[in-house]
Amino acid sequence: MDKKVIEELKGIVGEEWVVEEVERIQRYLVDETAEPVRPSPSLDVVLAKPKTTDEVSRILRLANKYGIPVFPRGGGTGLVGGCIPTSRGIILSLERMDAIEIDRENLMAVAEAGVTLGKLIEEAERAGLFFPPHPGDEGAQVGGLIACNAGGARAVRTGVMRNYVLGLEVVLPTGEILELGGRVLKNNTGYNLMQLFIGSEGTLGVITKAVIRLYPRFGATVTMIVPFNSRRDALRSVPAILQGGIVPLAIEYVERDLVERSAKRLGLTWPCKEGEAFLMIILAEASEEAVYLQCEKIDAICKENGALEPLVAESRREQEEILKIRSEIYTTLKPDTVDILDVVVPPARISDFMDAIDELEKRYGIYIPVYGHAGDGNLHPHIMKVDGWTAEQYERVKRDVYEIAVKLGGKITGEHGIGAIRKSYLKLCLSNEEIRIMKDIKRLLDPNNILNPGKVI
Repeated sequence: MDKKVIEELKGIVGEEWVVEEVERIQRYLVDETAEPVRPSPSLDVVLAKPKTTDEVSRILRLANKYGIPVFPRGGGTGLVGGCIPTSRGIILSLERMDAIEIDRENLMAVAEAGVTLGKLIEEAERAGLFFPPHPGDEGAQVGGLIACNAGGARAVRTGVMRNYVLGLEVVLPTGEILELGGRVLKNNTGYNLMQLFIGSEGTLGVITKAVIRLYPRFGATVTMIVPFNSRRDALRSVPAILQGGIVPLAIEYVERDLVERSAKRLGLTWPCKEGEAFLMIILAEASEEAVYLQCEKIDAICKENGALEPLVAESRREQEEILKIRSEIYTTLKPDTVDILDVVVPPARISDFMDAIDELEKRYGIYIPVYGHAGDGNLHPHIMKVDGWTAEQYERVKRDVYEIAVKLGGKITGEHGIGAIRKSYLKLCLSNEEIRIMKDIKRLLDPNNILNPGKVI
């Protein structure tokens, strides 16, 4: 990195907030992508930590002037290499931009990009409010959650990040600052440019601040575990539950071997002793009476599909332990995982997808565990390591998984995004014209291709 550039960076953010030594920025060079497919980071990078939107703007103007790539970074919890600096450049960490205001009267939060999900949830609860989605690791940051349009288990009822963003402050690659949307619930003023930046994975602009919608807290929550002996019985219960007029906060599908491995690693116990396939259903309503009425309805629907006796966790500790076991499946499998996929299919086709994965396992002699968000059809097949296999063999299996999802009317990613490692599969579900338009938008907003180059398209 040119010393002149480094000195100018120091002049913008202060000397202590520019880090050159590679040994001090190791954690900024990776994310949570499985190691076998994680892109190799460039070591010809410098880390800058701005405190204000003006500093972000000045950094981007500097980078644009010298043609230096900039890699925006949030909490580093992504799974597709989206924030990894894959060429020389500036790593732009937004962690110091962590101010938050809770607007209780309007049921909104105004949060800078570096505010963590955990802090957003905590501050909302302190004001007696609630941020309904829980899109991932609580160390993830607001800017990254929005840039990646994060989803999570609760999307079946509450939607993804896109559904909660009312306003954005965005810095364009050329340094201009945009104020989009605001503290309003309706806005039909011209093209909705704000939506363009949500889910753009840091390639079109740097999100520095957001207005986020909040809601009153639910009066009561419970977590049901409904066991089944048959996977197909479990999965066919999901559309029946939704058709019955019940929209839980989350409907997760897991299997015994996965949850028991995860529980053992955590020093916990999976509480359900019966069954091999499980629906983990989180219910939240205004009152305990409403919650338990829904429990009864779900029990009746699932019993019609062969369910065994459900388990209902009422205490916060029990519910948190169950959710922790589910949330840590990836971490448990990660040492033996080549890649975690993120396909999405129409919810009623999940059983067909799983049956096709069974056939794929037999054909290739590989273990492909699958779990995920049954309520919205978003599943996470794992491509597991096989002794002696080459990268080409893993890629063949991966492409087959994607082709199965697309054939069933699905897409290759529901929440993780494209990042650096999914680009070659875009044409499986996007037309040449769609990709061309995306590239045109990128050129318009980032004419010198400095912002997160090599990602998405």
